[in-house]
Amino acid sequence: MGEKILVVDDEKEIADLVELYLKNEGFTVCKFYNGTEALECVNREEISLAILDVMLPDTDGFTICRKIREKYFFPVIMLTAKVESQDKITGLTLGADDYVTKPFHPLELVARVKTQLRRYRRYNREDISRQQESGDPREVQEYDIRGLWISQATHECTLNGQEIALTPIEFRILWYLCCHQGKVVPSEELYEQVWGEKYLDSNNTVMAHIARLREKLSEPARKPNYIKTVWGVGYKIEP
Repeated sequence: MGEKILVVDDEKEIADLVELYLKNEGFTVCKFYNGTEALECVNREEISLAILDVMLPDTDGFTICRKIREKYFFPVIMLTAKVESQDKITGLTLGADDYVTKPFHPLELVARVKTQLRRYRRYNREDISRQQESGDPREVQEYDIRGLWISQATHECTLNGQEIALTPIEFRILWYLCCHQGKVVPSEELYEQVWGEKYLDSNNTVMAHIARLREKLSEPARKPNYIKTVWGVGYKIEP
């Protein structure tokens, strides 16, 4: 396979077990028991995916995830012994792509790793394909909606000239809404297009990410300028 997986967990037995299963599937593993060394590795190596424990001796997985998302777009899977929904929402809104609660079966984690890598490769292929098919990439690959500028070609976003740092998921959500500006995008459609999975009625992942996006865009809580909620249906961006 050739992909390099970062594993960060201060529980040596768990980290070693995850490493063993990943290596058996042909992955290269960079394993660490603390966040400081893990971040040094991220800046030094070409990482394909990161598995981060939430609780670490020198920092926490949320902090590592946030620092990764400042520069990198590879998938991140969070590991935690907690089951509170708020922890899951926190991880997802900081840019995590998946969430696994301890105890877990190593084969399940390996399956999650493969799923995230397939999804990441698919999105990259689609981006390249769109650029190759476009005669004028900038004309097709960007939108400017009342000062909100977003570029599919460069994965950049600015608001009135100020750069907005978006996670890969946040970028995909905003891009999809911009592509369908003026139309209401149902939550189910948004989730299935961005995450590539079947939407469940109890899923609040979209809502959590929309809230985070609005925060980054400095949107007024009651009268947002860009991402508007159509109650009971979904979301839309007006041209």
